[in-house]
Amino acid sequence: MLVLVLVIVIVIERANLTYEPIQSLMPPPDTTGIELAARGVGHQFQPTWWCLREIDLVCRPGELIGLVGPNGSGKSTLMRALAGQLAPTAGDVQLAGKSLGRFSPRERARAVAWLPQDVRPTFDFTVEEIVAQGRYPHIGPLGVPGPHDREVVQLAMAWTRTLAFARRPLAELSGGERQSVLLASVLAQQSRFLLLDEPTSALDLHHQIDVFEQISDLAHAGLGVIVITHDLNLAARYCDRLALLHEGRLVADGAPTEVMREPILRQAYDVNLMVEPNPVVGSPMVVLLGRRGGAR
Repeated sequence: MLVLVLVIVIVIERANLTYEPIQSLMPPPDTTGIELAARGVGHQFQPTWWCLREIDLVCRPGELIGLVGPNGSGKSTLMRALAGQLAPTAGDVQLAGKSLGRFSPRERARAVAWLPQDVRPTFDFTVEEIVAQGRYPHIGPLGVPGPHDREVVQLAMAWTRTLAFARRPLAELSGGERQSVLLASVLAQQSRFLLLDEPTSALDLHHQIDVFEQISDLAHAGLGVIVITHDLNLAARYCDRLALLHEGRLVADGAPTEVMREPILRQAYDVNLMVEPNPVVGSPMVVLLGRRGGAR
């Protein structure tokens, strides 16, 4: 009985230690029903090639959306548009009903944080310096961080478990550690929406699950999170919604059980597959059988 009590106490203490930093990193609660929305978004890179067509997608605080689809379906282009890094050829991206293009870069960064797929720092910054760069939208014109900025940086590193190597150069870290540092940097922005472009690419299974656990916690704490991933099973396990792109169009948007259906996935990915319930957690699970022609 004593051992059981001690275990419960330790679990509660760990939960509290995790809970406090997450809440401290969150922006003030929103009472206006703010949304980040793509409204009829289309984008044209060449006169005859539309990589996005008539995309309508809404993200709200408190939900985790998995943006999925085959290579070349327009996922990264849509993410760049949602982050305000690309002006769409057609339609509009809106934040709280206002065109994202009407916000200044600092205003936009205070609302939307974006982590591109491949981040390569130009200089050999330390972990703490990388995370501190996330505070730039909040720092005044003199560029001098204050006590609150330093506190947020420490909290972001503590929550992502990167505080132990704060003084080490980013280049010395493993892939999983480096991804945690980059996540800490966008968390330090304290934005209401977090956009992540393939944050688990090139990571092992342990670190893939770790990243999805972290971003799921962030969404449940009140952030609106959109993550691009190629791992349909992880997306179905952790995401509240899936948005499936195919040839530049949004062909499905809904709960994982609604999107991960065999006819929809076969059409989008051109492979032979089965979808079954995960025997442990019950989420949809893709079983690949081979190319479209049949199992091997």
